[in-house]
Amino acid sequence: MTPSQHITLAELQLSIRDTLAERFALPVWVSAEVADAKVNSSGHCYLELIDKGISDGSNGVPKAQARGVIWRTHYARVVGRFEAESGQRLERGIKILIKVTLNYHELYGLSLQITDIDPAYTLGDMERRKQEAIAQLQRDGVWDMNRELALPPAVQRIAVISSSKAAGWQDFHNELFRYGYTFAVTLHEAVMQGESSEESIIAALEQIAQAEESYDAVVIIRGGGSTSDLNCFNSYRLSSHIAQFPLPVITGIGHDKDVSVADMVAHTSLKTPTAVAVWLNDRLATLEAALDNAALQLHELCTSATHRASLLIERHTAELRLAAERLLTLQTTKVETLTSQLHDNTRLALEAQAQRLRHLEELAESQSPERILQLGFAVARVGGKAIISKDQVCAGDIVTIEVADGIITTKSTE
Repeated sequence: MTPSQHITLAELQLSIRDTLAERFALPVWVSAEVADAKVNSSGHCYLELIDKGISDGSNGVPKAQARGVIWRTHYARVVGRFEAESGQRLERGIKILIKVTLNYHELYGLSLQITDIDPAYTLGDMERRKQEAIAQLQRDGVWDMNRELALPPAVQRIAVISSSKAAGWQDFHNELFRYGYTFAVTLHEAVMQGESSEESIIAALEQIAQAEESYDAVVIIRGGGSTSDLNCFNSYRLSSHIAQFPLPVITGIGHDKDVSVADMVAHTSLKTPTAVAVWLNDRLATLEAALDNAALQLHELCTSATHRASLLIERHTAELRLAAERLLTLQTTKVETLTSQLHDNTRLALEAQAQRLRHLEELAESQSPERILQLGFAVARVGGKAIISKDQVCAGDIVTIEVADGIITTKSTE
């Protein structure tokens, strides 16, 4: 075709419109991911739809993109049925299977008019991603890590991840302190639903990990909501953080029907925030009862031991008293025997000494001057001194001679 044989842009657009109308005269079912969803003031719902395809290293850049619309006249029926049956809100990040009629406008381009959404497809995709996360966690070897952590008997220092504005947080707090036990609760604020919830909860976990020695356990709670509100709790990344967290993690994310992957890897999973508070109080009540029982048993053991010791002391006291009496009797008898022996020995010694004294008296009597004089001896004295040598006497000395019956006086002639 030469440049002179061109067609106008309008003609090209009309040709495309007619070709699409002919090729897609009937509605078709299309799978896509919701990149954005907005309901305007007129009641029409406008969607941005993308197809990321299979991961091929494109860094998340969509392989295809299109606009979709659910007219106000169809919105209540289509979206109402989808959300009721899937439990999932029509929001960014979910995959949907939609029944569409193609509409091509020469000014606004291609748009997909949505007349139905298959809830089973979305549920299936969510379940698929959930199972993929479970399989990956098990391959990583972290599936049981948090459940294997030892939970303290008394969990009282609690780090709570929740929104301060959530009813679940208020329910948990009110129920926790209703029984009179003492808890130290620190709230770590986080977004608990929506696009930013995963990053927000992970950030709170990382903050708690920096002061893990200050806590006994972590509690993650949120109020009730739709199935879509559980999306972040089924994510591999958040579940991996919980599984490998250094403190026991207790979940109460407020959904009775579904169990999230986060629930599966957490140390303990309960249905609601209130149930978590009741569970924590029940643990303390059980511990208190066990301590009371232990105290009672200890008292009984002490009483029994004291009674046995008292009986033993009484028996030993009686044995000691009897032994003491026997020993005292034996010693008394021994003392009496020794006393008697002492008396006898003393008497014999005194008699012996008396006999010796009498003998000495007799000996002394036999050696006395009077006795000697009576035997014929005499004592001569000069000047009052006994004469034992002739040299003591000079001629003319007066000599006195003592004999048995008197004294004789004479004068020496030599």
